[in-house]
Amino acid sequence: MTAVWNGKKKALTFSYDDGVTQDRRLIGILNRYGLRATFNLNSGLFGEAQSFYDAGKDVTFGHVRLRASEIPRVYAGHEIAVHTRTHPNLRELADDQIRREIADDRAALSALAGYDVRGMAYPVGSRGVDARTRRIARQCGIAYARCTTSTHAFDLPEDPLWLCPTVRHAEWDAMTALAVRFLAMEPDKPQVFFIWGHAYEFERDDDWARFEAFCRLVSGREDIFYGTNGEIFL
Repeated sequence: MTAVWNGKKKALTFSYDDGVTQDRRLIGILNRYGLRATFNLNSGLFGEAQSFYDAGKDVTFGHVRLRASEIPRVYAGHEIAVHTRTHPNLRELADDQIRREIADDRAALSALAGYDVRGMAYPVGSRGVDARTRRIARQCGIAYARCTTSTHAFDLPEDPLWLCPTVRHAEWDAMTALAVRFLAMEPDKPQVFFIWGHAYEFERDDDWARFEAFCRLVSGREDIFYGTNGEIFL
């Protein structure tokens, strides 16, 4: 794992799941501010189209996954990573089923990306992870994997197969407060601000402008390395 990034002791990275069409708009914002992300994809679900109604928000939003042919172009300049082939709860599967879900997804994504995909985000979040799933992920060539348990901290993880992010972007107040703290830090050891979520949430919650303002706030700092998950954790 990298200890210091281009001589910088602070790094910022994003992680987004499912490979949905809203990733196009998200990447446009990230690119505008020189920010980098990792996108965790399910190769067995490419092109799947659904829509959901959120009664609590009285809004319908699309959960439409990109087609395989779109992947290299849409995610150019960012990283793609494993999210398993069909997004099951891995803890409910037998060992050989877990291996197929991870290894098949990794192979398909590596072929599309043109590089060896080594990262992962566990499907169904932290509840789908245990010591067995982490062990099998490592056996399948996964070098780092993200869960969904927020730490509200910036320390590097002890186990790269159990990467707990700093915060989910839907935790707006916490994320903003953490950003202010992170920007002001002058650390004596490497620190990472690690944000995750799903791009469709910006559409559901009408939060695109809010997210762009956040990106503007954290971008352009000389003391921060802006990279993908792989550039930071490998």
